[in-house]
Amino acid sequence: MDTLNYEVLAKSGYNGYILKNAPEKVLQFGEGNFLRAFVDYWFDLANEKADWNGKCVLVQPIAPGLAKMINEQEGLYTLYLRGSENGRKVDDKRVISSVSRCLNPYEEEGFKQMMDVAASDDLEIIVSNTTEAGIVYDPACKLEDVPASSFPGKLTQVLYHRYKAGKKGIIMLACELIDNNGKELLKCVNQYIDQWGLDDGFRKYVNEDCTFCGSLVDRIVPGRIRDPKEVAELEQKHGYADPLLDVGEVFGVWVIEGDTKLNDVLPFRKAGLESRVFVTPDMSPYKKRKVRILNGAHTGFVLGAYLAGFDIVRDCMHDATVLGYMNKMLLDEVVPILPLDQDDCKKFAAAVQDRFNNPFVNHELMSISLNSTSKWRARNMPSFLEYVGKNGKLPTCLTMSFAAYIAFYSNDVQELTDKGLVCKRAKGNEYTVSDDRWVLEFYNEHKNDDVPTLVHAVMTNEQMWGQDLTKVPGFEEATVKNLTNIRENGALAAYASCL
Repeated sequence: MDTLNYEVLAKSGYNGYILKNAPEKVLQFGEGNFLRAFVDYWFDLANEKADWNGKCVLVQPIAPGLAKMINEQEGLYTLYLRGSENGRKVDDKRVISSVSRCLNPYEEEGFKQMMDVAASDDLEIIVSNTTEAGIVYDPACKLEDVPASSFPGKLTQVLYHRYKAGKKGIIMLACELIDNNGKELLKCVNQYIDQWGLDDGFRKYVNEDCTFCGSLVDRIVPGRIRDPKEVAELEQKHGYADPLLDVGEVFGVWVIEGDTKLNDVLPFRKAGLESRVFVTPDMSPYKKRKVRILNGAHTGFVLGAYLAGFDIVRDCMHDATVLGYMNKMLLDEVVPILPLDQDDCKKFAAAVQDRFNNPFVNHELMSISLNSTSKWRARNMPSFLEYVGKNGKLPTCLTMSFAAYIAFYSNDVQELTDKGLVCKRAKGNEYTVSDDRWVLEFYNEHKNDDVPTLVHAVMTNEQMWGQDLTKVPGFEEATVKNLTNIRENGALAAYASCL
């Protein structure tokens, strides 16, 4: 079976949108599954819907990477967007042609090619997703390195070369999953300007002529298809082999923080994508929406659902009690206190149900349970406290979620091992709670406490919550009642009591 390239694609009879030749307008640091299923997908749509006529040059952020494979396929790859949308199963295929090539800057020729792109008149945008560890300042980097080891170091080299070539400033779109990603990246570049003694003209160029934007990315990307049988079936169906085939969920939103004038510069609004890719002066409300609704839903129902006998997220969406509990928590307790358009938040919450019901992804509850102490504090506690402050009463489901958290960490504790705290659920199987060591040691020390003693110890542990939660009126009493209910009647019955 021939491997995908333009000639092979033409022979395969593919009749979707393809753009073979166009100016290279984007330099993208990162060539992994996420960026190819997300950023390069949006640029591909911009080519089709807005006649943007642009290509993305990818750069390997680390030495081992996909450059050779991407170049052998002339930048082409197959993308499947799979999931559930408005309750309907979706399995859409698209061949992405927005990528021209991939460079390996750890080879001398690849570094030279990266600098040639940097000095190009066509270049308009730089994109990055170099993992959470990517935006770090490493003082060991030098201007003359080929290349600098850190991503901000490489970016400073690229921008300095562009500045020396007398080319206009670029738009920088940082996609790393850290707070203030654009501002942190700019801060690192300024540190290299100081360390390397670069001139004030360049400092002005970086801080005034270039536009550094933070962004919030939201799409689950499982990546490759791992079942060899399905891979073989798709190759027969496509008429080509594609080792770069990528898989993402249908849902996707890219919120870019910056001056809204950028909506006229970037191609997404013209392509009719403004509900999914847009620029806003402040993305913090959208981040809050994602953390409180999507991530908060996970942490809010998963721990009790696991104790009730469920193992994957999708199955929870098919149970009337768990689904009803999650929806009541989101629609009655979380959405009403968010500082965004309520209809938009309700649509986002409805999309969460679709995303959790993805028929193609077996998302295990135990994988979501990792570090649930810090997760409940970051994702659920702000909604809980704001609801209490606004309404003067406890939110029923969020209050229950706290009891379910304690139950998960204390359910028939067996032992504390190097891997975590071993507990047992009603099904009879053991499970291992993973969290910071001091958290696990705390629960192990309190494993023989009665319910009121345990609840009081947890709620007064300010290292966990940053405050004494017993000071929230009625919260301790309600948690004792809820935890007793979970232990005596099971988590599913406890969730049902909230409805």
